[in-house]
Amino acid sequence: MNKLATAWAAGCIAAIAAAPASAQDYPTRPVTVIAPAAAGNSPDVVFRVVADKLSQMWKQQVVIINRPGAGGLIAAQAAAASSIEKDGYTLYMTQASTYTVLPIMQEGKMGVDLHAAFTPIAMVGEQPIAVAVYKDVPVNSVAELIAYANKQKEPMLFGATNRGGQSHLTGEMFRERSKANISFVHAASASVSVNDLLAGRIPMMFEGLAGLAPALQSDSVKLLGIASVKRVPNLPNLPTMSETVAGVVSSGWIVLMAPKGVPDAIIQKVNADIRKVIAMPDVIERFQSLGTYSRDMTAAQTAEFMDSEEKLWWPIVREVNREQGVKP
Repeated sequence: MNKLATAWAAGCIAAIAAAPASAQDYPTRPVTVIAPAAAGNSPDVVFRVVADKLSQMWKQQVVIINRPGAGGLIAAQAAAASSIEKDGYTLYMTQASTYTVLPIMQEGKMGVDLHAAFTPIAMVGEQPIAVAVYKDVPVNSVAELIAYANKQKEPMLFGATNRGGQSHLTGEMFRERSKANISFVHAASASVSVNDLLAGRIPMMFEGLAGLAPALQSDSVKLLGIASVKRVPNLPNLPTMSETVAGVVSSGWIVLMAPKGVPDAIIQKVNADIRKVIAMPDVIERFQSLGTYSRDMTAAQTAEFMDSEEKLWWPIVREVNREQGVKP
């Protein structure tokens, strides 16, 4: 073997040997995560629980950069633009609405192809949507709510966080699948809707448990059901909506993603570390206090879940837009 061939072979062996070591040593410096949630909002608080644990585990700081606005578009564009080096040191936190609403609302105008730009790493947590009614509404279950709504001459109004958000879409899914005589009423913010529910100005609301927390601390609101796959562990007596209306499963979820091109070994390492974090008893307890529940998923399972969410919600978003006369 001549010197050139020997040098080439040695270089290949060194590169192969270095690749797994590089992934195993990752990270050797701070990791930046660009997030669409405003600082202090529920998804931001949830992810910071995980980020703090990762910082301790990695002995490197996980720095969260909040870029809220435009339904998540600002963060997605910033993450795509900041990820020139595919080394795993700039990651992207996304939310359910970015995938279930944004691509339809901004069809042809997004400026970033989420599938082409990012690869799912891990499910961080999900926040199932619940349905609550004002205390004077004479119902105590989801089935009674549907029957009561269908006796009314005018649709019962339901509040939600915002138009096109996960709570609103859950209400629309519930309406379509239960055939309940209900209709969405828009409010300026989630807190306005909660206050309207507390005062009886609206009879019902779809919202995550964290958003409903102020209302649930009073005797003015009754919690009827939750749109989780199964009953949540800290509220075992709260029925799932799908126990009454098949297929009503909905949550706001938080997923960590990497720019396309980041080595798979790094993606798998981060996935494994996040799964260790979300299995920690103190993290589970803190999540539950925030109306959040973890789901153990590989990177491939996370990608499959996100694909299934697109297939589920895109037709619903399009139908809501059609009914409201919104053009893509």
